[in-house]
Amino acid sequence: MGTKAVFLLLALLSFSAVSLRSALAENEEDPGLVMNFYKDTCPQAEDIIREQVKLLYKRHKNTAFSWLRNIFHDCAVQSCDASLLLDSTRKTLSEKEMDRSFGMRNFRYIENIKEAVERECPGVVSCADILVLSGRDGVVALGGPYIPLKTGRRDGRKSRAEILEQYLPDHNDSMSVVLERFAAIGIDAPGLVALLGLSYYYWSISSGSHSVGRTHCVKLVHRLYPEVDPALNPDHVPHMLHKCPDAIPDPKAVQYVRNDRGTPMVLDNNYYRNILDNKGLMMVDHQLATDKRTRPYVKKMAKSQDYFFKEFSRAITLLSENNPLTGTKGEIRKVCNLANKLHDKS
Repeated sequence: MGTKAVFLLLALLSFSAVSLRSALAENEEDPGLVMNFYKDTCPQAEDIIREQVKLLYKRHKNTAFSWLRNIFHDCAVQSCDASLLLDSTRKTLSEKEMDRSFGMRNFRYIENIKEAVERECPGVVSCADILVLSGRDGVVALGGPYIPLKTGRRDGRKSRAEILEQYLPDHNDSMSVVLERFAAIGIDAPGLVALLGLSYYYWSISSGSHSVGRTHCVKLVHRLYPEVDPALNPDHVPHMLHKCPDAIPDPKAVQYVRNDRGTPMVLDNNYYRNILDNKGLMMVDHQLATDKRTRPYVKKMAKSQDYFFKEFSRAITLLSENNPLTGTKGEIRKVCNLANKLHDKS
């Protein structure tokens, strides 16, 4: 082997070694999402969040529904990075103020949890992780399953209001569109059915769910006026008309129908029995129970709560891991409603 060839070989080996060291260093700096991410930097973090959720739920029952809805609205829109929590600025509109976020509230309770965590471990735990873990603990508060979730998310610096409608389905969308939107983030048909049944975050008012919570009359009057949708169970219609007496309800009025009149404050599989009995409130409920791609899973979940909880746990895990910011990307916000750059100026 000639001298030039030897030098070339040594150069290649040296470059490979540098690249390997760089890759290893990068992996050490960014482990991605892992279980118990804060075990060394803030070992009490998950316990603090859990206790705050219990305390707030005891005082304000509807908080758990809001936390459930937060996970979908944040994580389904491009990244699980707490962009949902950012307030509007002079240059950007908040995601919270968009039509698809109708009825969302109780964001101040996320700030309460953040303040409690900051007192123990300032500048360590992200709002994105608090959002996800509070939703997870909200499920438990309502009688649902405990879902082990990874942590290590970091917070985004900007709102995604301008692209919200590209990711969040509308309550009038076809089942094909809804399936397509969920498939884009890795959630299949049984996962979709479980999420829609237990956590119909984006189509219900503040409670944000169909197995639990309530739906504002604004979202369902098209099934009552000018004529009642014949697909509705006739025994259920008088109750809906009583709760929604106006064809054009005031969106600010407290006019709503319970999604599950039997067990409205419990996470269970009663929703699936209801929609199979044509008692779903919105058109998408009817589609879920009749579409050949989703009906088999509706029937299976109506029969088995264990199956429902298993599929929901799997789907919420996938949702919570959708394209997070980790490592050195993003930031750890000081308060959840402002990026640090704006907070430091205030």
